[in-house]
Amino acid sequence: MKLHDLKPQEGSKKNRKRVGRGIAAGQGRTAGRGQKGQGARSGGGTRLYHQGGSLPFFRRLPFARGEGFTPIGRVEYNEVNLDQLAGFPAGSEVTPETLAEARLLRDSRNPVVVLGRGNVNVTLKVRVHRISKSAAAKITAAGGSVEEIQ
Repeated sequence: MKLHDLKPQEGSKKNRKRVGRGIAAGQGRTAGRGQKGQGARSGGGTRLYHQGGSLPFFRRLPFARGEGFTPIGRVEYNEVNLDQLAGFPAGSEVTPETLAEARLLRDSRNPVVVLGRGNVNVTLKVRVHRISKSAAAKITAAGGSVEEIQ
């Protein structure tokens, strides 16, 4: 087989339609564009999602463009797991301020929640905005204390 022997698969290539080349061609005169109007003009037509005089559907929706719907009263928490508290010495107090100093918070303006992944081997006094039941159980089992602040 040589390069000049290569042919495309039967039926895979189709000749393009040559419009506006006379009546006999089958697509003469209006060239399949119908009679007059915006669609018949060169450069005519509308943009994607055009709805005439109506307010477009995507502008009728209640959320910011491209960012999805975010509930107004939603609270974003800084999530801290127990295995991240391993660097704190025994008897130390864990507060949002000490967590911020240890660079464990994503945004120090948001409240802190402690979650139960990992284990605690030292006694810690934990004072945060929210704490999961499993995390509280592990901290108290290690001899520490838990307090929720506002």
